[in-house]
Amino acid sequence: MTATAPRPPLQVLERLFQLYPAMFGARFLPLKLGVYQELLEAHPEEFTKEELKAALAAHARSGRYLESVAAGEQRHDLQGQPVEPVAPEHVLHAIMELFRRRQRRGKQDPRPWLIARVAAAIEASGLAKDAYLERVNTRDDMALGAIDEAFAQVSARAAKNEALRRAYQSSGKTVAEFADMYGVAPEAVEQALAAA
Repeated sequence: MTATAPRPPLQVLERLFQLYPAMFGARFLPLKLGVYQELLEAHPEEFTKEELKAALAAHARSGRYLESVAAGEQRHDLQGQPVEPVAPEHVLHAIMELFRRRQRRGKQDPRPWLIARVAAAIEASGLAKDAYLERVNTRDDMALGAIDEAFAQVSARAAKNEALRRAYQSSGKTVAEFADMYGVAPEAVEQALAAA
């Protein structure tokens, strides 16, 4: 590579798409940790450190990338194969960044969205509150408040599912009969039973 001005991040991302369409294409997936170094080693003549760093930073700040991390998608290698889970702290960070972006748009209150996403992240992590707080290690008051509300929502949902499970077990009814008796969809009963 000649000593010219660094390419803009978009040009570098276009080249990454040509090389790795599964990872830099239409669908954004979380990148495995260490991908920057891997790309530098695989393409020493193709990218400078600075332009690759800028391009990957732009990619990781995009809304589509943050959505994939916030959804708890697996991290993927350059061939698009899942290799490891996204850490709970990275999921929370992505959710909080998307929340702040929604707040700035100001069209509607994004707080219910935030609580629902954090609750889903908590459930996916499988961690108890103390372990989750230790793992995410945040001092952000907004995030801490969302975590508290989300844990309350998760606990309430678990208690409801447990009560439904007990009522179902003592009813002696089939799922369809039980659902009809309580005026709920059979799928909702099955989901609650699976969650309990």
